[in-house]
Amino acid sequence: MKRTRRTFSAEFKAKVAIEAIKEVKTTSELAQIYQIHPNLIGLWKKEFLLNAPKVFDSGKEESDHIRKLENEKEELIRQIGQLTVDNNWLKKMSYDSIENSQRINRTQ
Repeated sequence: MKRTRRTFSAEFKAKVAIEAIKEVKTTSELAQIYQIHPNLIGLWKKEFLLNAPKVFDSGKEESDHIRKLENEKEELIRQIGQLTVDNNWLKKMSYDSIENSQRINRTQ
């Protein structure tokens, strides 16, 4: 029978990585407790430590991204307003030209 591949949640990986970083128990002991391969614990620990600085930078990146999106939104709103004005002006001009041509046709 085919064995299905296990998947682990981010919370579980973080919990195991933190315990490995604390070094209260050896990697082998943690592997036995959580029934996973010791190499997997080493990979999770390494990934956790590599991505740790991002935790403190995420607020800055998010605020920059939000500011950029707000500026883009304001520009789009301005463009919509300009296009609405242009559209209304063109409608008025086309109605005026239709009325003028009808007047000319009536007078002839």
